[in-house]
Amino acid sequence: MTTFAELPAGFADKVLSAQSTFRSVMDAMARPGSVQRITATAGTPAGMMRGSAAIALTLFDHDTPIWLDAAMSTTSDVARWLKFHTSAPVIADSSIANFALIGDAGSLPALDRFAFGSNEYPDRSTTLILQVDSLTQGPTFELKGPGIDGTALLQAMIRPRDLFERLTINEALFPRGIDVVLVHDDAIVAIPRTTRLITSGA
Repeated sequence: MTTFAELPAGFADKVLSAQSTFRSVMDAMARPGSVQRITATAGTPAGMMRGSAAIALTLFDHDTPIWLDAAMSTTSDVARWLKFHTSAPVIADSSIANFALIGDAGSLPALDRFAFGSNEYPDRSTTLILQVDSLTQGPTFELKGPGIDGTALLQAMIRPRDLFERLTINEALFPRGIDVVLVHDDAIVAIPRTTRLITSGA
């Protein structure tokens, strides 16, 4: 088993790297469907992409319970890395997680396994961080919603293939709902709960 001393490093410059990553995440949320780059570099445990690691180092802390899917839990390294660098508690109950790290998006559990928040506190929902196969190639998804001027086209290889169909539950739940951040390597795309799919095709 990997010791704490053998775990991959975090940010080399914690303050500047966290600020840069936070701006990228906020830009992604403000412009749903747009591809943003994570420029900060950090060590990553096996199974975690660079973008996911940077987001974790920026947004996770001792007050943000984290749920890991089976792919992220294959070894203890991800959980130990998160605990060492962020102090975030890794929990077994996905329904109370602030964030869920999904290494195998094709096996994403039903969305009702996660927290939708409440009308009074819609922010108390789970944000899904899904690692995907590509954010520049694959089927084209046409998106609309706040932050999008007209429509936005996202070309990506996303699993589960019915992700956007599942996310239609957000329309009925609003202001509650699930926010999603798609990650491929150092690229991220945000799909807030207010974003809707218009069409998809090859």
